[in-house]
Amino acid sequence: MTEPVRWGILSTAAINRLVIPAAHASGKAELLGVASRDQARADEYAREWEIPRAYGSYESLLADDEIEAVYISLPNNMHCGWSIRSLKSGKHVLCEKPMGKRAAEVEEAFDVAERAGRLLSEAFMYRHNPQARRLRELLDDGAIGEPRIVRARFGFALFDTDNIRLRTDVEGGSLMDVGCYCVNGSRLVAGEPELAFGQQLIGPSGTDWVFTGSLRFPGEVFGFFDCWTSLPERDELEVVGTEGSLFLDDPWHAREPVIEVRRGGGSERIELEQADSYLLELENVCDAIRGEGELLLGRADAVGNARALEALASSAESGIPVGL
Repeated sequence: MTEPVRWGILSTAAINRLVIPAAHASGKAELLGVASRDQARADEYAREWEIPRAYGSYESLLADDEIEAVYISLPNNMHCGWSIRSLKSGKHVLCEKPMGKRAAEVEEAFDVAERAGRLLSEAFMYRHNPQARRLRELLDDGAIGEPRIVRARFGFALFDTDNIRLRTDVEGGSLMDVGCYCVNGSRLVAGEPELAFGQQLIGPSGTDWVFTGSLRFPGEVFGFFDCWTSLPERDELEVVGTEGSLFLDDPWHAREPVIEVRRGGGSERIELEQADSYLLELENVCDAIRGEGELLLGRADAVGNARALEALASSAESGIPVGL
């Protein structure tokens, strides 16, 4: 049996609560350590989550030669920098989304990964779920004819301006926090956009509390999305084609994975088995590290998403469309 990949986690962020159980459950991963900027905090966190090693700095975890790969759940503005430091320390990296909104920085991180001979992947967990794979299969099989419109939505209500997701100094805001899913899902359907136009509502925190975007894709495919941190929770993905449409009511979390195929005046529900997207994500990276599988999300996807986010943010600030 292949030896499990030994993992460490940089930070004690809230998102870890979804990744740690998956790491404990997988026979392909062994969660060896967690790092915080405070040793006491690291010790407490390691005890709570049954992690053998605790480090009082990120640097000390990276110095542990027994750790082969790191999961980076630091704030958005630290993703590329610590990915690069981790790669230079000889670690493979799974970096929480969004890896960045400046394509040049994401390119640099992958350049470092290539020189170091290590793997780097952006943690869009939903892409590993069978629901996303089935969506792509239906499109490839022509289930709705030629796609023409992609509509994506993701948002929730949060008004605590001290929350990290609403802080300008760490690149918070709705576009980066949840809009990145809408952009990624639209790209999964239609490829790389040619033109982007964004509009935003800036809230009291200084971050975008509402963001809407439109994307033009090759082949006369048009994408529209809206995201927010200030309205009731919603999440949807719909593709409208020349012969019908595909609708996903739970595209990102896939807690109830169903694809509704609407065509000819009727509809068909394709129900898929529930799966732990975080487990599948970890195991995909582990398989790639061990040479037993292909990495699902690499340079092309991460750079493409960053390029689109950068264009959308620039457009929202200038008020004019931005070509990609």
